[in-house]
Amino acid sequence: MYYLISLLTGIFISLMVAFNGGLTKQYGVYFATVIVHITGLILITALVLAKHERPFSKKHAWFLYLGGAIGVLTTVFNNLAFGRISVSAILALGLFGQTIIGLIIDQHGLFNMPKHPFRKKKLIGLSFIFLGIASMINNFEIIAVIVSFIAGVNIVLSRTLNAKLADLTSVRTSTLYNYLIGLVISIPVFFLLGHSDAIYMDFVFSSNLYIYFGGILGVCIVLICNMIVAKISAFYLTLFIFIGQVFSGVLIDIIISQEFSPRNLIGGILVTIGLGVNLMLDIAHSKNTYPPYGSWYTDI
Repeated sequence: MYYLISLLTGIFISLMVAFNGGLTKQYGVYFATVIVHITGLILITALVLAKHERPFSKKHAWFLYLGGAIGVLTTVFNNLAFGRISVSAILALGLFGQTIIGLIIDQHGLFNMPKHPFRKKKLIGLSFIFLGIASMINNFEIIAVIVSFIAGVNIVLSRTLNAKLADLTSVRTSTLYNYLIGLVISIPVFFLLGHSDAIYMDFVFSSNLYIYFGGILGVCIVLICNMIVAKISAFYLTLFIFIGQVFSGVLIDIIISQEFSPRNLIGGILVTIGLGVNLMLDIAHSKNTYPPYGSWYTDI
């Protein structure tokens, strides 16, 4: 069930990236980030009020509230990369960053997350995954590559902190803080760095209303991640989300640009193969580690 939810999250992320990319073309990187957080904050505030929650009644460790601030960096980095390299390259490099930090979190149980030690046999599946990532990168601009990789790392850090805060509060309260802190950070960033954004020249609403729904999709994504982050390993969560992203991204590319990318499809297939290999190894390992009831009962 959690794996299927992860796939759905990946589809939402692909749509969000496309919507936010359109918003960036309309208004610029930094003002688009502000709009994303405003629309998201409106929705999650309504949900919190509907549930009569009191999100400010208790205080927790300060670093748990950093998910929203890190999320701003993720949005800005993705928006900076958008147009410099392909959407598939952004997704692939983001996956690379997520995979690396996910493996580290699983191996050491960082942020008090469950440990999922990496075993050498899983290098086979990991090789397919990295081949899939490499096959999707069709252009190389160093700045865009770096920020896309860091954006991937930020995604895992942000969703992990949000999930830990959700454990202490609720999934809605944690999401509210994510967007509230994100808005507080994104506004001064806009005034400091967004002087070239279109808002300074002429603000007009776009006729493509879908571009304003990135923040709403973002709320759905954060809510879902808050519920499932602690249920499966960071590594597998990343990969299932990516599979949802890449195959839905292929369809989005066909719809938006009327183009089909064999690289994306091949990359998605290779990542899926790698994921399947590692899952089968984990299932076999769990059967050997925890034999069925009858096998140990008859040995007594």
